[in-house]
Amino acid sequence: MHKGRLTVVGAGPGDVDLITLKGIKALQKADVVLYDALVDTKLLDYAPDAEKIFVGKRKGCYAYQQEQINELIINRARSNKHVVRLKGGDPFVFGRGAEEMEFAAKHGLEVNVVPGISSSVSVPASQDIPVTKRGASESFWVITGTTKDHKLSKDVALAAKSNATVVILMGMSKLSEIMQLFKSEGKSNIPVAIIQNGTTDKEKMGIGTVASIEYKAREQQLSNPAIIVIGEVVNHRQKIVNIKKEYQQKEEVLLEKE
Repeated sequence: MHKGRLTVVGAGPGDVDLITLKGIKALQKADVVLYDALVDTKLLDYAPDAEKIFVGKRKGCYAYQQEQINELIINRARSNKHVVRLKGGDPFVFGRGAEEMEFAAKHGLEVNVVPGISSSVSVPASQDIPVTKRGASESFWVITGTTKDHKLSKDVALAAKSNATVVILMGMSKLSEIMQLFKSEGKSNIPVAIIQNGTTDKEKMGIGTVASIEYKAREQQLSNPAIIVIGEVVNHRQKIVNIKKEYQQKEEVLLEKE
């Protein structure tokens, strides 16, 4: 007996070149693609013959509620169809991919996942900010800024007590609360970076400290979708800039001598 199939695919952080080869192959075999707002629609070109349905959220407006998406998966997978659920970043990092797979499996579908490059690590990396670095950070937290109850995650307060790099997704609406937690731990001077629309041509960034980042965010009009990176590792970016400048200056001096 044949049955429908669901493949949950991570599209990566935004740059279309950062989807995996396995993700592309899944799209090429799709009969239906359900895609989110953070997915670059150029990726849909890999599924030219598939039915394409936007199921994302833009500025708080849902094209479909989660229950409707679940039902859509089941309905489209009938008649032995292959449904690809295309999600930004990695579907298992605050992507609800696990929930959708569980729902599909309970309805008899074959389920698979194709991991994606998570924005929590790749977006900072694209700006020369590592999440760990010897002598600066031995670990990192990845936390959602807003829980399903629309409140700040309690894990942020715990993370603020550690020496780890803290990466917060979906946290711009709670930026003031987040920074207050770090200030209360005596960390007003810890570097902070906010990267909006990371790895895309709409990317914007602000760098400051726990004490100054709210001003920087207002000044540069930073908002969601954005990633907040808190930790000494943020300084690595400027170190790389300085090293490049020094090297260039040395080269210019050598050329003048020649």
